[in-house]
Amino acid sequence: MELIILLVLMGGLYAFMIVPQQRRMRAHQELIRSLREGDVVVTNSGIHGAVAEVEGQVVWLEVAPEVELKIAIGSIAERLEEGDAEEGDDDDADGDDEDDDTDEMADADAE
Repeated sequence: MELIILLVLMGGLYAFMIVPQQRRMRAHQELIRSLREGDVVVTNSGIHGAVAEVEGQVVWLEVAPEVELKIAIGSIAERLEEGDAEEGDDDDADGDDEDDDTDEMADADAE
């Protein structure tokens, strides 16, 4: 009876911890193999950029015009879709919106 419980616990551990980790590893390896010039990616450290060149285990990541970083290919966390990349490119990153300021002033004047 104790042997059966031990086997069930080990099977549960395998199913809930090891299998998902293997799936994540396979998906990451597939991402690394499929990287192409021009792909917009995010690194593990949160740096966003476009792949300028892939050289074996090194990727040149263009983070701004004429600015490239040399990073290890394993540090690529995910590929972004075109819509995802453009969505985060707001010039007004601090959240202050000039239109909101003028609306607040107009509301204050109306009172």
